Amino acid sequence: MDPRGLAVSFQDVVDAAKRIEAYVHRTPVLTCKSLDRLYGARLFFKCENFQKIGAFKIRGATNAVFSLHEEQARRGVATHSSGNHAAALAQAARWRGIPCYVVMPESAPQVKKRAVEGYGATITYCHPTLEARERALGEVVERTGAFFIPPYDHPLVIAGQGTAALELWEEVKELDAIVVPVGGGGLISGTAIALSSIAPGVRILGGEPERADDAIRSLKLGRIVRPENPDTIADGLRTSLGEFTFPIIQRLVHAIYPVSEKSIVRAMRDIWERMKIVVEPSAAVALAAVSEAGGELQGKRIGVILSGGNVDLDRLPFGIL
Repeated sequence: MDPRGLAVSFQDVVDAAKRIEAYVHRTPVLTCKSLDRLYGARLFFKCENFQKIGAFKIRGATNAVFSLHEEQARRGVATHSSGNHAAALAQAARWRGIPCYVVMPESAPQVKKRAVEGYGATITYCHPTLEARERALGEVVERTGAFFIPPYDHPLVIAGQGTAALELWEEVKELDAIVVPVGGGGLISGTAIALSSIAPGVRILGGEPERADDAIRSLKLGRIVRPENPDTIADGLRTSLGEFTFPIIQRLVHAIYPVSEKSIVRAMRDIWERMKIVVEPSAAVALAAVSEAGGELQGKRIGVILSGGNVDLDRLPFGIL
């Protein structure tokens, strides 16, 4: 327990880093002078698009799977996810040699469906609503006895996600701010726990699609607000905050900026064209938020976590610009 009363401590992040280091990549931090000029800041990109399974989610999933007692692990693990967490949990379960059961919305990108199947998970499809996911998951857990590992709202998952920011700080240091995409809040919560402890002067900032702005509304109202028909291209950010992530964000995150669909696609295109790397729309939300922050970040040293690179190449969005 964190001394501030939060569900995750800095020591939890440090322990997670040790637990997962034999399994996950220590991803590179890249820079790009043309993007620095375009966005008016010194940008340091933590490239989780180069991570195993193509996203940061492998960190939290691996930490959770390898923290289970043998009796828990024997029955397998289960989750609901639009893709990246599902693939991460399936891979982590394969590493430990246990079953994995995944509930996925029918609308998940095909590339993510194929990935989850490829990692050996047993998939159950459902309607693309949180209620449908949770109902289907309950049926799977009751039938199999598998241990539920949520996509983001679990202390072990949050601690694992915080290791990305820990690595970024160890390599770069002297950051003025770090910008993270916000969906369920696991990544930004882990980031906030890690950096608020070792670099309290760093501003923790988020980016969230305007069409899925439940985190922004939750902070304004002081309670968790469920998303209403979150129709955004950033499919990984359509989920709501949870009971563990919300208090951490309330306490430690300085601001979350809403970004338009066009801003997301423009940032994604800038990364593809200028850096010559593939990122998914959810990852591009972090760079889009740098623009939305306006003058606040001008001339600053900014860490940007590129959360993943799992793109459905048959549905590239660049035509909307």
